[in-house]
Amino acid sequence: MPDYFNRMSEKDKRRDLRNSMPPAEVLLWQQLRRQQLGGYKFRRQYSVGSYVIDFYCTQMKLAIELDGESHFVDGAAQYDATRQAFIEQFGIRFLRFTNVDVYENMEGILYVILKSLNNHQANSSPIPQGS
Repeated sequence: MPDYFNRMSEKDKRRDLRNSMPPAEVLLWQQLRRQQLGGYKFRRQYSVGSYVIDFYCTQMKLAIELDGESHFVDGAAQYDATRQAFIEQFGIRFLRFTNVDVYENMEGILYVILKSLNNHQANSSPIPQGS
């Protein structure tokens, strides 16, 4: 099976995206980096196949996408749907927010992300057996 994650062929694309992050991504990254949110490690600009995810928690298979202006032009919704369907084939879950959400409701975004991470962890933990 070919390796789909963080391919070397996508390294320059990931680096370019990291070096030119929009302000909303920079603000969210400041909250996610260094395991600040619930101790979960996030990576920024993580690639799956030829697609790049804004932020990704490998431990919990959670992708976080920020949709800026480019996501609301003709054809963008179809591209995003195709991209997301491809990535979800690997068991990766998505949370989507807009740049406006970041500027106006960072606390709410962080709450939703943490809740999703904690709920997924609780649902994937084995149920303790009674004695």
